[in-house]
Amino acid sequence: MSLVDLPPKRGAVNDFLPLDSIIHRSFAFLVTVGLSLVTLSVAMAGSPGFEDFDQRAKAGERLSVVFFGASLTWGANASDPLITSYRGQIAARLEAAYPNARFKFWDAAIGGTSSQLGVFRFERDVMRRRPDLVFLDFTANDGIGDPNQETLASYESLVRRIIQDAHAPVVQVVFPFMWDVQRGNTDGFTRQAAHHAISDAYQTAIGDAVTLAQQLVKNGDTTLQKLWPFDGVHPGDAGYGVFADAAWQAFQDAIKAKQVCAVPPKTLYPDTYMKNARVRISTLGALPKGWRAGLPNPVSAYFDMLMSRWLDDEVIATGKKDEPDGVAPLKVKFSGSMVMLFAESTTKSTKYRVIIDGKLVEHKSGDGKQTLTEFDAGSLANVVKGNCHHVQVIAEGLDPTAAHTLEIQPLFAGEGEQEIRLESICVAGGEARVQLDGN
Repeated sequence: MSLVDLPPKRGAVNDFLPLDSIIHRSFAFLVTVGLSLVTLSVAMAGSPGFEDFDQRAKAGERLSVVFFGASLTWGANASDPLITSYRGQIAARLEAAYPNARFKFWDAAIGGTSSQLGVFRFERDVMRRRPDLVFLDFTANDGIGDPNQETLASYESLVRRIIQDAHAPVVQVVFPFMWDVQRGNTDGFTRQAAHHAISDAYQTAIGDAVTLAQQLVKNGDTTLQKLWPFDGVHPGDAGYGVFADAAWQAFQDAIKAKQVCAVPPKTLYPDTYMKNARVRISTLGALPKGWRAGLPNPVSAYFDMLMSRWLDDEVIATGKKDEPDGVAPLKVKFSGSMVMLFAESTTKSTKYRVIIDGKLVEHKSGDGKQTLTEFDAGSLANVVKGNCHHVQVIAEGLDPTAAHTLEIQPLFAGEGEQEIRLESICVAGGEARVQLDGN
């Protein structure tokens, strides 16, 4: 078919049409031209379809592939994360299947983080790579049996934005921890089922390594010890091989089915995270007393937690317990229904309080047994014995139409000099805006 199909002739040259018919057909002709040009424009922009990716790869195009997730995407405990992780194995399979393609593979994985932080990393760590294909993790870190609507909303927003904004096909990957496979069934895995439902709604590919690993262990083809030789969270090379098998099969099936990702008219979960902002504090204006702009440390406990890779800068406050007036609180105004901090954690990091709208923020301890009025910026660094990330959800369920105030009060209480390092205040919902209090 040509770009535009002209109306068919009606026989003899003197077989004239009425004026209203001419006008109607002329309008139809113009609509056809318009629709054809829209179709051409979409095709030039690149289709979020797997067959399209397959054809472009076979043609030898330059293609960008992003692996977005947490430590199971990075490849913790793999003998060589660049090669034997699931990510490395998928990259090798793509290169073998498409020897003429020119691939650029991007690692966008930070260990110990969830899809909520992923929302605020999306622009910097995914979109700017101009992806042609995205493999999306986070099922395990969001909690495979956790029905929490907030993180289901944040996860769905990532799927939606990859298709809608990046215009790239998505392979969702569902990875297990050892105990998820050990139970032998998927009863109660509400998030696994929810992520499959999201895949159905958005027509993505989905590689379910939970079901695959359970079947392999049940059949006697492997053992839990072979898949997880070091700890129950991160597998070894054999386990990552199973993860890669699940992801690769999903990718291949989507190509055979000529699957095209599509965005449904409405989100399945609240659309809170479709409007979001990650605001670097250093860009807001003059900092309060005792705060200065600086750079993240270029060393860390783990490479996927090397914050110089993930943060553009930081605002830093240092102090001692006998100098209580040396550092002023950091105060901002914001609008949104949730707010979180993205920062660096060090073994020198101090605790801090947060006040929202004049009220002290309380939160539960990790075991859920205590109500705390302080956040510990150094908690993870002291566990892993080195520099790493500090990601802290401060509040959810706020009124998205209201203007809120947020105050961060460092608590320098330990021996010697302590510090707090913050990069950004992240908000979602409502207008999703942040500004220094008074600006």
